[in-house]
Amino acid sequence: MKYLSLILTLIITLIISMPAYSAHHEKDIVDTAVGAGSFNTLVAALTAADLVDTLKGEGPFTVFAPTDEAFAKLPEGTVEDLLKPENKEKLQTILLYHVVPGKVMASDVVNLSSAKTANDMELFITVDGKTVKINQAQVVQTDIETSNGVIHVIDTVLIP
Repeated sequence: MKYLSLILTLIITLIISMPAYSAHHEKDIVDTAVGAGSFNTLVAALTAADLVDTLKGEGPFTVFAPTDEAFAKLPEGTVEDLLKPENKEKLQTILLYHVVPGKVMASDVVNLSSAKTANDMELFITVDGKTVKINQAQVVQTDIETSNGVIHVIDTVLIP
């Protein structure tokens, strides 16, 4: 009995000292991407395309977010070229192709064969065992919940 009360006290102390489960939900999609540290190119592109405020909006949004490594796979000079002010419209088209209106969790994605993007284009979804692909990009991490949607990490930039 003595040990039981000690264990219960320890468990209660741990629970109280743990951050609230919803704490990571306090950040929106953009702030979550910035905080992750692996989406620097995506954040720079969102800034250049004037889409930061959009993705900080109410949403909900589902973002298939390419990592910095995914952007590095593009032909040399592509990212730099897209970030130029004269290519803002093209960059917006590419970035909005990564956004699906609504909150689509991984459990939903595996039951879809396609999804309409924020710029009214179509993404194609294939599931092969545990591998999920959005067009040619493999989903490498799912269900990063934010205050205004969800992020799924992909290994390739989607080009419409």
